[in-house]
Amino acid sequence: MVQVGVSSSTLIPYTEATASLKIRQLLLQENVEDGRASIYQSVITNTSKEMSCFSDFPMPEDFPNFLHNSKLLEYFRIFSTKFDLRKYIQFQTTVLTVKRRPDFPSSGQWEVVTESNGRERSAVFDAVMVCSGHHILPHIPLKSFPGIERFKGQYFHSRQYKHPDGFERNRILVIGIGNSASDIAVELSRRAAQVFISTRQGSWVMSRISEDGYPWDMVFHTRFSSTLRNVLPRTALKWMMERQMNRWFNHENYGLEPQNKYLMKEPVLNDDLPSRLLYGAIKVKPRVKELTETSAIFEDDTEENIDVIVFATGYTFSFPFLEDSLVQVEDNMVSLYKYIFPPHLEKSTLACIGLIQPLGSIFPTVELQARWVTRVFKGLCSLPSEKTMMADIIKRSEKRIDLFGESQSQILQTNYIDYLDELASEIGAKPDFASLLLRDPTLAVKLYFGPCNSYQYRLAGPGRWDGARDAIFTQKQRILKPLKTRALRTSSHCPVSSLWKILGLLAVIVAFFFPLQWS
Repeated sequence: MVQVGVSSSTLIPYTEATASLKIRQLLLQENVEDGRASIYQSVITNTSKEMSCFSDFPMPEDFPNFLHNSKLLEYFRIFSTKFDLRKYIQFQTTVLTVKRRPDFPSSGQWEVVTESNGRERSAVFDAVMVCSGHHILPHIPLKSFPGIERFKGQYFHSRQYKHPDGFERNRILVIGIGNSASDIAVELSRRAAQVFISTRQGSWVMSRISEDGYPWDMVFHTRFSSTLRNVLPRTALKWMMERQMNRWFNHENYGLEPQNKYLMKEPVLNDDLPSRLLYGAIKVKPRVKELTETSAIFEDDTEENIDVIVFATGYTFSFPFLEDSLVQVEDNMVSLYKYIFPPHLEKSTLACIGLIQPLGSIFPTVELQARWVTRVFKGLCSLPSEKTMMADIIKRSEKRIDLFGESQSQILQTNYIDYLDELASEIGAKPDFASLLLRDPTLAVKLYFGPCNSYQYRLAGPGRWDGARDAIFTQKQRILKPLKTRALRTSSHCPVSSLWKILGLLAVIVAFFFPLQWS
């Protein structure tokens, strides 16, 4: 079996005409490679370590709860060393083509052509997992920006951005309101003369910090909350979501309230954006109507001088090494069974891993995908008929549009816990709550009301891990460990909640005895 993790070369739209030489040189110096994903230096994970680790390998307890990209890489290296995985990886290798063998209907085999150090090689594999994701080919809708051809400033896709050096004293326009757009706008606002965010539809914005200072996803992603979201009437759910999102700050006052605020779109995770708006370092603007040589004219007919435009406008799917018919996107729908399997193949020996956008961490998601896929490849699990798979694809797409809308950016969106449970059910790894309530009620309560992390899917079934239960009960310890770097004298500390409990108990005692004395 081969796992394809690197696509062939793709051309990144990029203008050099009359651009700032300094900015251009800085962008090129950072070695943004065609055909590969790219991140900026300051990227921090939006999902916490306890919700993002592999299911049988918790992150070290001294790791921070949200990781800088270098720390996440360190975890991957520790993991690969622990399980001796590097010997299976061919680094610096580009996959040129993946084609079905002439006898594919009977063998299910694939011919894979790769290139490394200028040499091409061909090999035959029994199965292929495409793991290159969907953040490679940038989407820059230049036709939607009249006047872009006469704009004399610099413009580029957010994929090219690495750090804020060189943008000092510039007036910068960031197009988009996703996580990358917000991160880049916040970082640039500390150097630039002024930063503008242009958004057509707005977005909910959340902090990584939730109740009592715990990571947001440890509070948001529980089975109890997921059940409520599934059974409550849509009107009640929308009302609750709006109240929850506006608890931190009123989005309408900040010009960020989503145009369709009742769609369950992925929120932006950014701890600094509201404060930068309060400072005036960032200003939110509507859609760009037209560009001049030196300015942007917005939908509300306001005009701002602009030196640099950053297009944080997302990505398009690109699998240039595959036959066109294998992974299709038609009518705003990806034709893959459960976002993984092409339904029309005679043999189910091709799978796409990570071609999905869950409302939660990607790592537990792709791990469960891979666990199911390998069992399908081995013949231990089977897929339904092509007709059944196509019906599921259509039904899933209709539900996705109803929940998340028809935007291009929502094609791969899915509910988090529901999808994890769906995958786990395929391999027999979904927790059995009825059985747990009888055998281990403490664990059952923890699973239902606590965070739904990957350890839950190692309690039973194939690949069962003996340490899963302990990992679930010790996660709070790993959350607090990197925070408690200053020793406190807790003996004299009386929490407010405990004080109220004591006062409440005294009130009950007083209320009980005084009526007896007066009777």
